[in-house]
Amino acid sequence: MLLGSCPDSWGVWYASDPRQTPWNRFLDELAAAGYSRLELGPYGYLPTDPGRLLDETAARGLSIVAGTVAGAGGPHKDFEFVLAETRKVAALTQAVGATNLIFVPVPGYRDDVTGAYTGSPSLDSGQWQALIDNSNALGRILFEEYGLFLRFHPHADYQVETQAQTERFLEETDPRYVSLCLDIGHLAYRAADVPGLIQKYPDRVGYVHIKQMDPVIAARAAAEDLAFGQAVAQGVSVEPPSGSPDIPAVLEALATLSDRAADLVVVVEQDMYPVGFDVPLPIARRTRQYLQSQGL
Repeated sequence: MLLGSCPDSWGVWYASDPRQTPWNRFLDELAAAGYSRLELGPYGYLPTDPGRLLDETAARGLSIVAGTVAGAGGPHKDFEFVLAETRKVAALTQAVGATNLIFVPVPGYRDDVTGAYTGSPSLDSGQWQALIDNSNALGRILFEEYGLFLRFHPHADYQVETQAQTERFLEETDPRYVSLCLDIGHLAYRAADVPGLIQKYPDRVGYVHIKQMDPVIAARAAAEDLAFGQAVAQGVSVEPPSGSPDIPAVLEALATLSDRAADLVVVVEQDMYPVGFDVPLPIARRTRQYLQSQGL
């Protein structure tokens, strides 16, 4: 498996926000923490000129493994907008030589700051069918026009967040064009059996976000009906091995992916927006050391 990290582990959720680590500091610290691979994070956070981006990453010994679409919403609605936003990221991802396109369907049905519901936690039959059809279309376009693989990211407070919803999504989407960015933390946040999901759908795990959640805070968030962003602000996303799911069990399940396991990209993604600028680097170092001790 190929280990990397991403801007999220430095408290970055948006293209521009003064509370976020400056992009050049992120790249410096990513390399200093011992990582050599990165996912790009929100489009516009890092330079979007391919030449400059490659120069900046190469100067630090970094290679790019994925582009990220986040902020366009889910593909069940406003598909023309979703497709336009995805094409921007796809063009950059292709130009820098990566092959993975991570689709994070946010914003979802909650406001991360206020906790207000902006939609229903479940899709009606027409919306669900639109999700399936549009995800298939998006994956086909990415593959045929850009040579990229769509990695769909189940996400807390989006209508594909639970194990049941994730399994239904996998059952109904086209495996030629749609696979998972398996975020083990988001699934654990909704009490999924992550190793079991890997074992049930081994061919659909295309990419991994590795992280852990504090089960006590996650349970309190559910009991108090907090939005995911509110739970993050309370520290629900924790560095391993202090949370769930169990990392060794997840890695054991991933190792069963046979010949694909060696080339599977596993990106550390610890949610901590907003966070003090001096906090992420030591966590990133400790996380890398822990994961390496587990064979990653």
